[in-house]
Amino acid sequence: MDRTEANTGTRDVSERLRFDVAALERWMDEHVDGFAGPLTVSQFRGGQSNPTYRLDTPAGRAFVLRRKPPGKLLPGAHAVEREARVMSALGAHGFPVPHVHGLCEDESIIGTPFFVMDLVEGRIVWEASFPGLSPIERAAHFDAMNATIAQLHSYDPVAIGLADYGRASGFVERQVARWSKQYASDVEAGRLAQMDAVVDWLEKHLPPDSGDARVVHGDFRCDNMIFAPTEPRVAAVLDWELSTVGDPAADFVYNLLMYRMPAGIFTGLAGLDLAALGIPSEQEYIEAYCRRTGRGNLPNVDYLMVFVMFRLAAILHGIKGRLARGNASSAHAAQMVGQLEPLADLALAQAREARL
Repeated sequence: MDRTEANTGTRDVSERLRFDVAALERWMDEHVDGFAGPLTVSQFRGGQSNPTYRLDTPAGRAFVLRRKPPGKLLPGAHAVEREARVMSALGAHGFPVPHVHGLCEDESIIGTPFFVMDLVEGRIVWEASFPGLSPIERAAHFDAMNATIAQLHSYDPVAIGLADYGRASGFVERQVARWSKQYASDVEAGRLAQMDAVVDWLEKHLPPDSGDARVVHGDFRCDNMIFAPTEPRVAAVLDWELSTVGDPAADFVYNLLMYRMPAGIFTGLAGLDLAALGIPSEQEYIEAYCRRTGRGNLPNVDYLMVFVMFRLAAILHGIKGRLARGNASSAHAAQMVGQLEPLADLALAQAREARL
């Protein structure tokens, strides 16, 4: 099964992730304007961390529910409350996110905290090569992605009510420490020599703090956004679980990760003929972002690239741990975990080749 097949569409809700639909309907009666049930509930195939459901009504209105998974959770993980908060704040200021109807932290309703948002119709592109498009169309979609992350980084967190959403200084240092600790503490997932070596390299080569602080998405890539049905426009950005206030350069370099990843790992572009496909080069993509955000350049790209590769590997390591604990939320979690060691190898190779 390829990544598109594994993530596309919905399926019946797995037995472990079922909940009291009548209780949810009562909650939606009180919190969603114009709601009229009964609900038909299905589960989205994608998503590794927070189970996500499609909610359909007889009138054709559709919603999305995201919840914390049941079972043993690592501290600070699965923060659906933060997702709901950041999406509400950004949506109120014109950023493309689904409208959030409400957050429920009362575990007695469906067993875990959750929030409900509108379903946004459009296209999810699972591969960074944007298969099936002409070169002109690909260029336009890359430009739309670039413009959207630049728009996100244009917001002053204080001005949009997110001043306390994260600490403004020392972002990269804290992130390295956080993910190193999370990696080391997940004993069910075990350890990897490559990961240990990358942690050591990151700690020894930490760059000076940039002093820049913006709302950052944390997982900004093509498959975490919905494109408009018939035009190269980002209609909604999804999956805000890793969002915080932090260094926008690190957030942008995570989006750049596609340029350094081979096609067999996630959504990689390495080795493809970008010019023939209509895809801007890595440097051209950086320059477009810098123009849009008023930056003269983007420092520490190689260090940040190693960091974002390590962080993504640490996320896969966490999925491996959830598999061992029995609470991984996606049917293809084992397939994802199979990419852990190749990604750790790639992160270590990037560290050894980094220009600092």
